[in-house]
Amino acid sequence: MKFLDLAKVYIRSGAGGGGCISFRREKYIEYGGPDGGDGGGGGTVWAVAVDGLNTLIDFRYQQHFFAKNGQPGMGKQRTGKDGDDIILRVPVGTEILDEDQETVLADMTELGQRVELARGGNGGWGNLHFKSATNQAPRRSNPGQDGVERTLWLRLKLIADVGLLGLPNAGKSTFLAATSNARPKIADYPFTTLHPNLGVVGVDNTEFVVADIPGLIEGAHDGRGLGHRFLGHVERCAVLLHLVDGTSETITEDYQTIIGELEAYGGELADRPRVTVLNKIDALDEETLASASAELRKACSGEVMLMSGVAKTNTVEVLRALRAEIDDNRLRQTKGEEEAPWQP
Repeated sequence: MKFLDLAKVYIRSGAGGGGCISFRREKYIEYGGPDGGDGGGGGTVWAVAVDGLNTLIDFRYQQHFFAKNGQPGMGKQRTGKDGDDIILRVPVGTEILDEDQETVLADMTELGQRVELARGGNGGWGNLHFKSATNQAPRRSNPGQDGVERTLWLRLKLIADVGLLGLPNAGKSTFLAATSNARPKIADYPFTTLHPNLGVVGVDNTEFVVADIPGLIEGAHDGRGLGHRFLGHVERCAVLLHLVDGTSETITEDYQTIIGELEAYGGELADRPRVTVLNKIDALDEETLASASAELRKACSGEVMLMSGVAKTNTVEVLRALRAEIDDNRLRQTKGEEEAPWQP
């Protein structure tokens, strides 16, 4: 399934049905009086966060969502039928934005969350409502209320616990493939990853979700490369894993480039807890490794972990460091070996 994280939709709620002007006419009843029924209400447009979706690709093929109008009222005090509602089923983590793409109308962060996007119009009153002692034969009714029409943007921000950051070819996809069952594309050229990937990793009888986003380059906040819009997929993460290529000749510049893009993106992303890792240590000799790790420690002014995603060296230690930064209520417990079901 193709990944799509931004979609434009056009919605319209149903208009209410008009009220009816009718009079009771039956044999042997001289003064029947008004009996016009009310119009039915128009359908409402809803958005619901559902399970099993991780892309907005469905909205590539259908952008218009119009709820049904209410039926007009009828004689014999019969009320018109309400228009059917229409539901937009979106993945958990979807933001619903106004047409300006800045105003957030709703943030669908919980499974089953339901938000009203456009309320249907009320049905009009029939002439029965206007009967009074001084006006016993009213020839008046109300039209139904118009529906609401608007243009919205849907922006998906994946729900993950850990976000992977780094320049192209820093080893993010390799790390995800080595620690989870995810199978992202891996190759020896930049921008192998063109869309975010999710993987579930396990360590010490707990599981958490890791998000791999396309690599960032200098100037991504100005639209260079694949741009910085993919950083939205790591906004909800509890901790960021910053991978630095140990075989690079410009380790300090590589580290500062990613930090600069986080700061340019804005929000609290630059202040999010980070674990800095020097990757690809299997390709370095001891002297080069010591020099590279010292250079990175000086650049980040903090602790640096050493890892090789290909050789799976120290990957468990990195996962434990990430686990320590995640709140317990975000983790999923897995069964230990003693609790595993019996198998023949």
